[in-house]
Amino acid sequence: MAALRRLATLLNPCGRCPQRHLPTGMHSQWRPAGEGFHTTITGNVFDVRKVELTPLEQRKLTFDTHALVKELESKGFEKGQAEIVIATLVTLTTANMDIVYRDMVTTAHQEIALQQIMAHLDSIRKDMVILEKSDFANLRTENAKMKTELEQIKTRLMEESKKVRADSKLDINLERSRVTDMFTEQEKKLMEVGTEFQKRNSDVDRSTMETTKKIDIQVASLESVKLDTIKYLAACLFSCLAITLGFYRVWK
Repeated sequence: MAALRRLATLLNPCGRCPQRHLPTGMHSQWRPAGEGFHTTITGNVFDVRKVELTPLEQRKLTFDTHALVKELESKGFEKGQAEIVIATLVTLTTANMDIVYRDMVTTAHQEIALQQIMAHLDSIRKDMVILEKSDFANLRTENAKMKTELEQIKTRLMEESKKVRADSKLDINLERSRVTDMFTEQEKKLMEVGTEFQKRNSDVDRSTMETTKKIDIQVASLESVKLDTIKYLAACLFSCLAITLGFYRVWK
């Protein structure tokens, strides 16, 4: 009994085999003679995934089964009981190793997975390069198209600007010629008005001179009439005085 507990302690330091490492539906029973010891182990149900396990012939146990059988026989177990115990231990160890191999991966499998990942990465890199090249080609095509459109727009703008400039020059020249003609017409009218004004001014001056001459003549004639009138009045006065003196002398 002590040897069995020692073996169980060696296999599991915690003193018992964890049920999570047992395969589905595994049962084992053993009963030493005359000891009244009975153990039943029932495995839990797990989701088992299909994996490539290492073949049984490539697996190695971590203990010597023959040496353990001899040790159990030396501790009082019969040969059949010792073989049953060792078979149970081998079954448990195999189940634990199956679970471990399900959760582990070998170096070869790891290298294969790494090579597959690297190949996948290379494929992704190639796809990215192809996409970059195609995108770059598309961008180059779009840039060339945009450049052509810009050149066309630039040419159209140059043509429109030249057309607008020519129209503006034509309008400016027409307006300049119209303004020049208008100024010429105004100058002609001003010259005609000036000539007419000078003519009328000369006529007015002539009329003024004639009027002045007439006034001078009239003034001169009035002066002569005045002198004649004064002479006549003086003659009349002297005649009256002479007559008066004559009558005076006569009356004396």
